[in-house]
Amino acid sequence: MKFRISVLLILLFLLFPGAEKLQAQENTRLRISLLTCTPGEELYSIFGHSALRIIDSNSVSDIVYNYGTFNFNDEGFYLKFIRGKLKYYISIENTSDFIYSYKAEGRGITEQVLMLSNEESYHIQHALNENLKEENKYYAYDFFLDNCTTRLRDLILKHKNPQPVLPAVMPLKTSFRDAIHFYLKAGKQNWSMLGIDILLGKPTDQLMTSSQQQFLPDNLMKALDSCTNTQLVSSSKSLYNLPEKASSTRLFTPLVFFIALLALSFLWSFSKIPFLKNLQEYFDGFLFFLAGLLGLILVLMWTSTDHSMTKVNFNLLWAWPFHMLIAFMLNSKKKWVKQYLHFYSLLMCLLLLAWFFLPEKMNNALIPFVLTLAYRARIRSMK
Repeated sequence: MKFRISVLLILLFLLFPGAEKLQAQENTRLRISLLTCTPGEELYSIFGHSALRIIDSNSVSDIVYNYGTFNFNDEGFYLKFIRGKLKYYISIENTSDFIYSYKAEGRGITEQVLMLSNEESYHIQHALNENLKEENKYYAYDFFLDNCTTRLRDLILKHKNPQPVLPAVMPLKTSFRDAIHFYLKAGKQNWSMLGIDILLGKPTDQLMTSSQQQFLPDNLMKALDSCTNTQLVSSSKSLYNLPEKASSTRLFTPLVFFIALLALSFLWSFSKIPFLKNLQEYFDGFLFFLAGLLGLILVLMWTSTDHSMTKVNFNLLWAWPFHMLIAFMLNSKKKWVKQYLHFYSLLMCLLLLAWFFLPEKMNNALIPFVLTLAYRARIRSMK
């Protein structure tokens, strides 16, 4: 009898090569959890971060998988970053090292233990380890559509059965721009918000679907807790609580700066002091060159990069690349230069009247700056 059972088991393993794999899955003891890190003070960390933690009791390991890694030493790093061609990749590190680094930055960490079967856990771990292979680890990062958070979300949804239905955690009329503004305002990143609003075009004002909202780590964390068709989170706890920080107010904001610039430009027009009049010549030249340079950058971001959100940029209505040439011809008596400046000043007045009705949400701090450009163009066209 024992002989027959032994023969039967051998035949099973020979006839069904997957049996050994299934047995290995049942023997695995994995605990998988999503780690959500709070925003940091620097711009690159202001939106938070997500990673996946896997504790394997069989191999006595505790590892964090991180899709938000890139190489500063990559050849042509800055050019690739600007053009949207910088490759991000998945990396691993010990959980203790991961937690220590975020503690050092003063950033909190929340852990959500996922309710997964042994088979589901095995498939997630296997997929992550496959991605760690050199030929699979790199991917084209997109901050809004394919980042360190969405990659983890997609992995969980693919291997969890039944597939979780993750609800919207922000109002459905929230745009991508509204979502990032929330974090930039909370972090007092007024200048960064101005720069981002200038660089990002009309696609950023698209209303997010419930799935698109999960590009932000906090939103994915909330969505997992609110899963509607199955319980996805078995427990949740804080691995590191943030120390309380005193709130601060920053007075030197773009709006304050540009209002001061407009007032200075207006007062300069009535100055009779030779030094100030000469300084005004350089000021106007720099002002138009800067606007032209910004326009050139916006054109290149629209036409020569892989960034999906820098297309169709309405800031080109005031940042004309031709200003780079005009900046050196402001004192010219040529008729076409005067007409150019006169035409530009009229168009800027129309732009300001239509400011709040444009298809793209423009940064309001730019209103006094555009008014300054219009005013200086008008003054120059009359000389």
